[in-house]
Amino acid sequence: AQEPVLFDWFEYRGNDAVFDTPVPAGSYRNPILAGFHPDPSITRAGDRFYLVTSSFAFFPGIPVFESTDLVHWKQIGNVIDRPSQLDFDGLGMSRGVFAPAIEYHDGTFYVANTAVDSGGNFIATAKNPAGPWSDPIWLPTIGGIDPSLFFDEDGRVYLLNNDAPVGTPRYDGHRAIWMQELELATMKPVGRREVLIDGGVDPSKNPIWIEGPHIYKREGWYYLNSAEGGTGPQHSQVILRSRNVWGPYQPYGRNPILTQRDLPADRVHPITNAGHADLVEGPDGRWWATFLASRNYEQQHYNTGRETFLLPVAWKDGWPVILEPGLEIPYVAPGPAFMAKAGNQSPSTGNFTWRDEFDQPELGKAWMFVRVPKQDWVSLTSHPGQLAITPLSEGLDTLRNPAFLARRQQHTTFEASTELRLPMEAGTEAGIAAFQNETHWYFLGVRHAKQGGQELFLERSSSAGEQIVATAVIPDVDRLQLKIEGAGSDYSFGFNTGSGWQWLKQDEDGSILSTDVAGGFIGAVLGP
Repeated sequence: AQEPVLFDWFEYRGNDAVFDTPVPAGSYRNPILAGFHPDPSITRAGDRFYLVTSSFAFFPGIPVFESTDLVHWKQIGNVIDRPSQLDFDGLGMSRGVFAPAIEYHDGTFYVANTAVDSGGNFIATAKNPAGPWSDPIWLPTIGGIDPSLFFDEDGRVYLLNNDAPVGTPRYDGHRAIWMQELELATMKPVGRREVLIDGGVDPSKNPIWIEGPHIYKREGWYYLNSAEGGTGPQHSQVILRSRNVWGPYQPYGRNPILTQRDLPADRVHPITNAGHADLVEGPDGRWWATFLASRNYEQQHYNTGRETFLLPVAWKDGWPVILEPGLEIPYVAPGPAFMAKAGNQSPSTGNFTWRDEFDQPELGKAWMFVRVPKQDWVSLTSHPGQLAITPLSEGLDTLRNPAFLARRQQHTTFEASTELRLPMEAGTEAGIAAFQNETHWYFLGVRHAKQGGQELFLERSSSAGEQIVATAVIPDVDRLQLKIEGAGSDYSFGFNTGSGWQWLKQDEDGSILSTDVAGGFIGAVLGP
């Protein structure tokens, strides 16, 4: 059997200028979940709030967060936490679980979701949101993506989702929001299935990607809340309402109720891509919106993915407005009246240092696997106080599960470091990686040199293919420290053999790890 490689610790430190702004008493910091936490959906159960986000082909999937005040969040579990529930082998990293929607009703939590290219639409349920969650209950008759549930006051339950329109789509991106009743006892859609929105709020403008639908009921009105414009710079949120759950739904005259597409591209510290909002009512009757947005550098790049933000909802003449046109999403904003005393929001957001000494019996919830592991290659108990990783034959370019533990990059300016024990078996490469997907990554590692001793190397994968961009022979040492530092698109790779830090390579192009360059819907991750 292969000898495991032992890691003593892993440390991540974030230092973004936007997070240096002090937070006044009663205020909070945006984003509320920094780093790759897209497509947030929220529900309230009693005095607690629960939030889920997309995780695509990472495992465990669909993280579940809990909060008492909408600001301070703690991950308590995952909807997909057993390898038997879903399989992502063969999929690119931006397939898998898209846009979960969470609801709480009568003592049960429901998450509706799409496993893209890995099973289709399903519902999972739990009595305890921390888990365990049920196996997927598949909805084979429902195509498209972004299912959500609406529980009406009369006991009826409705299933909403995005799908192709009736007939042939008129243009690329032409979609519709559909609805059908769901029989809760059997979890089967029943009765007629009808289109609630065709195209978007103004079909004459050929709107694209109407998606992420949610219905809420307030003061006799049914509100249909959807994203429009695609999840890039044109992203927005639109609202419609009707006196009847089946419609017809009339759009708000001043849509969109949230976007950043109308702002100058050269603004300082831009927040872009805002949309995919979900609304929730607080215990004091005030409403709030969670939504995704991105923090860009050099205007179009973002390595931190699509993050989760929070803003209050203002009801104007019976319509919910998240942000008036022309306003920038604030990095610091007044919090809910019921917010816990001003407390640190780290490690969810802000500047912080996060360190794992690998001294617990189980992996912390911040760690993720790339796709679903088929074998136990990671252990915290075989060498107590250390992370033991058994090498696998696959590299980071596999469409299966590589021996790589991933933690989100949550800052534009960050440092990630680790210490590992040497020497390792011949033929083994180990170290630290910055990973965006199977074709875009950096691997700073160590291996046996052909001429004896240990060789450090930096390998890069991008649209130009895989290449070794730097090597150095190091003295035989028992322990080696490695680090990756990033500042916008400037990534540097360092090592310490016991006599202080040295650079193997500086000023590497980190924009290959940005979503706009690498493609897809996720953010960069780091780890051993």
